[in-house]
Amino acid sequence: MGRGKCHTERTVSDIEANIKLSPVFAEGFSFFLHQNFILQSPKLAAQSRVQPDSRSVYSVPTPIFANMNVRYPHGLVIQKDEDVPFTYSSLRSFYSMGVLNADNYSEDALPAFTPMSWSLKEIKAAIPRKYFVRDTQRGLLYFARDVLMAVVAWSLATFIDPYFKQTVTSELLTPTGAEVMRWAAWGFYWWFQGLIFTGIWVIGHECGHGAFSDHKIVNDVLGFITHTFLWTPYFSWKISHHRHHSNHASMERDEVYVPKTREDLNIRDESDGHKIDYDEYFGDTPIYTLYMLVRQQLLAFPAYLLFNVSGQKNYPKWTNHFDPNSILFTKAQRNAVILSNIGIAFMVWAVSYSCSTFGMSTVVKYYGIPWLEVTHWFIMITYLHHTSPELPHYRGKEWNFQRGAAATVDRNFLGWQGRFFLHDVAHYHVIHHFFPKMPFYHGAEATQYLKTFIGDHYVYSNSPVFKALWESYNKCQFVENEGDVLFYRDKKGRAVRRPADHYRNTHTKIQ
Repeated sequence: MGRGKCHTERTVSDIEANIKLSPVFAEGFSFFLHQNFILQSPKLAAQSRVQPDSRSVYSVPTPIFANMNVRYPHGLVIQKDEDVPFTYSSLRSFYSMGVLNADNYSEDALPAFTPMSWSLKEIKAAIPRKYFVRDTQRGLLYFARDVLMAVVAWSLATFIDPYFKQTVTSELLTPTGAEVMRWAAWGFYWWFQGLIFTGIWVIGHECGHGAFSDHKIVNDVLGFITHTFLWTPYFSWKISHHRHHSNHASMERDEVYVPKTREDLNIRDESDGHKIDYDEYFGDTPIYTLYMLVRQQLLAFPAYLLFNVSGQKNYPKWTNHFDPNSILFTKAQRNAVILSNIGIAFMVWAVSYSCSTFGMSTVVKYYGIPWLEVTHWFIMITYLHHTSPELPHYRGKEWNFQRGAAATVDRNFLGWQGRFFLHDVAHYHVIHHFFPKMPFYHGAEATQYLKTFIGDHYVYSNSPVFKALWESYNKCQFVENEGDVLFYRDKKGRAVRRPADHYRNTHTKIQ
């Protein structure tokens, strides 16, 4: 895909054979254009941040669907807006408005995707070298800020129970009011201490990549301390996480968030024309779906470390991050795994001793719940980075490092709180996958250069993250058994993108 503007125009009648109209004319104009075109209506335009100017020109913030300017016979012009970040809000709106449904869904009409052709060297050359420079002192200042905030928050929390349990407070607020305010204060502490702890975990994550400092000893000592404090086996996770980055979006070699296939779920292939009743497989109630989502958020990370849940399915049954002889590690890495285990064993002792000294409820309130939030935020962030119906996965020869790196999405995660407390880990994750050793504090600037170079291959979502979590969890169910370029399918077996025709003719099968 080129990065310049395309001035080609076609009338709707030129591609009339490929149009599938949806019955939403009551809202104004509406049409569905094949492959490189876009469907719009006044309501959909408003949802998709598509605004008309005085000349009835609509700026479409979805370049993948607007590679051409399309002139409607009655004078309406739809044109590409080069200044708006690449999003898929319009595509998602197709489903939310029922435009693409069981009656008019067509695989051939989906927007076609062609994998990027640039080399990693070409992409790196487009980004100024200064953004790859690591500053140990600057990183330590961020770490010191996080620790200070955690200490201050912890100290302030020690006043919560004494203040709201005293007689004067009960008389002022009434006993019930004082109790409500006491738990509200604890909720306030848990929210922000959870974010602060997660920021400290992110510092350890930077150390694991070697992005924190030029000095390996600094990275490993600080990373070991921060991650051990938060129940993460630093060296063990560092090893598998490096393999994840090296193989991201590869169906055969990625370490985590590997999509399930149609065969994994025992769903029959539709290629023979057999009609599938997907409700038999995915007909869960919303309450049950919510339960499964909450379970994922609270237990997924421990389950991954202990049982390889959501990891590479080709690994042996009892693969985990604590066995020095696990397939995850080489013999040379055995001692590092043991050291990680010693750190976790120390935490078991430290928490047990704290519970016996201060009481379990005190430990849970001050440390346990904020730690549980770290697990939640970490899983939510990484899940949303790597799981979206617009992101490709690859098999065989079609995968390479830079294609895998681009198969992630930047998100506006919790707004200013995500940027401040979480060190931009969710806002600028795409650049991190391309260049894991780039410090997080250069992510914003470097991302602008990356976006300019790779254009439509950069994916960004401004969707509220809890809404995005629900949508991704429901829409990303499985991928096909065959093919070298794959996209998630939802609970009705529908995708939102498809490989370009050339890539649809490849038939690498699951291993």
